Amino acid sequence: RVLRVEILPLEVILRFRAAGSFAKRYGVQEGTPLKNPLVELSLKNDALGDPLICPEAILALGLATEEELAQVKATTLRVGELLRAFFAPRGLDLIDFKLEFGKRNGEILLADEISPDTMRLWDQKTGEPMDKDRFRKDLGGVEEAYQEVLRRVLSEPEKV
Repeated sequence: RVLRVEILPLEVILRFRAAGSFAKRYGVQEGTPLKNPLVELSLKNDALGDPLICPEAILALGLATEEELAQVKATTLRVGELLRAFFAPRGLDLIDFKLEFGKRNGEILLADEISPDTMRLWDQKTGEPMDKDRFRKDLGGVEEAYQEVLRRVLSEPEKV
């Protein structure tokens, strides 16, 4: 079901391994496992390059309340658990993903797609990216990788 929501001007990233901007920002090798899942928040503003934003700034700017931030974080962590449990038996390692949320009648709702365009998925055996990074890093085989992800998503677990 699709509902109209008032989008929170935030992008919420959950990271399980160092990759992309995180690896670059902290000088960490791509693929390094993080000791615990990390929720990062960025201001949804293309003109500013979607900069990271701390919870205190979100509260000070009135972008969300403490309760809303707590719900966003809890929901993001739960979605991460569910996605990892879904992808792992299909031979895919969920590296990180991005979510967006909105409000409708005071309720916080997930408000964006979940797809290989909003996450990093690596093949568990080869470590090869099966996501948007194939395009970003000019690795080629984007359509083939997405088709393989689709095949695995539709397959029975452990039969990849």
